[in-house]
Amino acid sequence: MTSQPDQGVPKPASKPRAGVPVWRTGKPDAVLAAAVDLAREAIEGIAPAEQIGQHLAAKSEGDRVVTHLFESRLAGYQGWQWYAVMTRNSRSKVITVNELGLLPSADSILAPEWVPWAERVRPEDAQENEADGDAHAADADVADAALAAFEDDVAVSDDGAAASDDDDVSDDADAPEDEEHPDSSREAD
Repeated sequence: MTSQPDQGVPKPASKPRAGVPVWRTGKPDAVLAAAVDLAREAIEGIAPAEQIGQHLAAKSEGDRVVTHLFESRLAGYQGWQWYAVMTRNSRSKVITVNELGLLPSADSILAPEWVPWAERVRPEDAQENEADGDAHAADADVADAALAAFEDDVAVSDDGAAASDDDDVSDDADAPEDEEHPDSSREAD
C-alpha cells in the first residue's frame, strides 16, 4: 500500500508579508488603473504640465482605490513623484480624485538625518572656538580702549548735552551781535 497525500487537506496559505496590510497586496482595479490621463489632468490642476513627467506606476491601495505615480520634474525635487489617488463606487464607471500631492521616493534628495549637538561637536571644533575667542577678546580690548578715549574727549553738561573740548572755542555766527562787540554800536553814532 502506497501512501498518497490526502486530497481533502488544503495547503497552508502563503504567509503575509510583514508590515504590508493584506488589502494592499491585490491587483489594481482595471478601470482606475486605465485612468492615467484623468490622473495627469488632476495633477495639472496643482502643478504646471512641464513639471509632471512620465507615468511610473498604478498601485492598488485597497478595493477600488488606485494611486497613480508620475515622475516629478520640479526643480529641487529630483527623485520625487507626483501622485493622484483615484477611487470609484462598486459597479460604477465614474472616477473620483481623492488626493493629489508630491512624495519622496527612495531615490529622492532629502535632508540628512538630524544629529544632536553633543554628537556633532568634535574636539577640533572646540580648539577653533578657543582661538576665535582669543581673537575676539583682543578686538574687544581695542574697542574698549577706543571708547574710553572718546569718553575722555567728550564731557556731558548738566542739561545732558554732550560738549567736547572743541566746543570751548566760540563760534562768531552763534553769538548775538550786541554781546560780541559791545563798542561797535557806539562807534556808528
